[in-house]
Amino acid sequence: MLPPRAQVMRWRVSSLLAFILTSLQSARGGSLPISTRELVPSDRSAQQAARVTVHYLNYGFGSPHKLLVLGEVKQATRKDIPGIGHRYSVQFTTKDFQSNEKVGICFSSVFFQMKKPRPIINLNCTNSKIRKQEREDDYNFYKDMKQRTEPVMGKDIPDSKGYVHPDFVPLWHLAIAGSSYVMWEKSEEHLRYNMAQIKSVKQRIRKDDLLDFDYNVLLHEIPTQEMVPCHVRILWHPEQPMKVKYYCSPMPHFEEEGSGTEANEGSGSYGNF
Repeated sequence: MLPPRAQVMRWRVSSLLAFILTSLQSARGGSLPISTRELVPSDRSAQQAARVTVHYLNYGFGSPHKLLVLGEVKQATRKDIPGIGHRYSVQFTTKDFQSNEKVGICFSSVFFQMKKPRPIINLNCTNSKIRKQEREDDYNFYKDMKQRTEPVMGKDIPDSKGYVHPDFVPLWHLAIAGSSYVMWEKSEEHLRYNMAQIKSVKQRIRKDDLLDFDYNVLLHEIPTQEMVPCHVRILWHPEQPMKVKYYCSPMPHFEEEGSGTEANEGSGSYGNF
């Protein structure tokens, strides 16, 4: 089943794909010359489709204690839709971010549209719920942050040697979960991203029940090898969809509500901060 925070996307996916295919059929006056071919699991495009799905999952979970990484691609096919893009069907395994232990298996449909980022994803995964211990860890982190009278701050996480101080591990993991939205939205068929480093993080003290963090992060863009600086603001509660706003540019920058068109946001319900 879908991650709870990703279910809101499911009906949009089916409706959009149906609309695209129907429109093309009408425009061309009949059936489309759509071709499907099987890919070897090591194919870069198949690997990319699986990685993008993992970003989508991590953002959907919205938990600093349930992060996944790609395990192994088992099977993959690519459907070429002329003039529109490529749709991949991929079967792959996932592993736990920290322990590297196998978590489950996913069946994913990933639709890359030409010249458009944010691939459309539909998926079904085993072990796609946050477990009791993970939920308890989320709550313990939440309570610790909420009880603070002075905002937590940090920089260069991990440091130049790859070390993350234990006190900052949940903040590092929360940044990965929130930045997964950015990486999913910016990904293209041959352009992918990895979370590289938190340059700085600062908590905003709030009077409501949400945790609020400002992150300046670096995303590793492949194959360009560029380090893309992004300002990512995350609002988080263990029982609510994660809300994310971000701005990526050569010079880290971020605007408040109602700013320019380059500030992007996402949440399970796409609500405002």
